[in-house]
Amino acid sequence: AQDEIRERVVLQMVNEAIRCLGEGILRSARDGDVGAVFGLGFPPFRGGPFRYADKIGTKELLARMERLRTRHGERFEPAPLLVEHAVSGKPFHPAS
Repeated sequence: AQDEIRERVVLQMVNEAIRCLGEGILRSARDGDVGAVFGLGFPPFRGGPFRYADKIGTKELLARMERLRTRHGERFEPAPLLVEHAVSGKPFHPAS
């Protein structure tokens, strides 16, 4: 139960950050990671929402968001940019 709550909170933050990037509110994934860690208290060990999305993989993230949407409603609707990245396999941060 506690792990599920933690996942719901983190994934909702990740999804909203991706939505902000898709809507042009954020200039880059890097800006979103820095802002979320220093401004919102996103867990620094996860590297920010976009690093976390890349770490678990956008296809896996999309699958988790779809499961949450089915269980808990539309507030877990995957961001359109997440769907694009999951389909294309493109990460939010280019490989170094």
